[in-house]
Amino acid sequence: QVQLVESGGGLVQPGGSLRLSCAASGSIGSIYNMGWYRQAPGKERELVAAITSDGNRNYGDSVKGRFTLSRDNAKNTVYLQMNSLKPEDTAVYYCHIFTILGAYWGRGTQVTVSS
Repeated sequence: QVQLVESGGGLVQPGGSLRLSCAASGSIGSIYNMGWYRQAPGKERELVAAITSDGNRNYGDSVKGRFTLSRDNAKNTVYLQMNSLKPEDTAVYYCHIFTILGAYWGRGTQVTVSS
């Protein structure tokens, strides 16, 4: 069974920063891609950022230049550093991994950007 443990969400003021973490454990096998998606109320789930096993990154247009994704393969963990947060970044953020055994989602962590 695969577990994705997400942490780091919360309430932050506009312009602030948060760091999300997602640690994968269980019968994972080889992990190809790791990343984060988000879903705001009334909107579809969208890609925030993803990283391949060899370090190639892909960012959503709305977060380029503000968010940084990194990965620790030894710990099966992916990190999302979010800077210069805006109210429109408010959403539930979901960790996602794609492995040799399939794709898995975390339960989500709420990020709220508000003054």
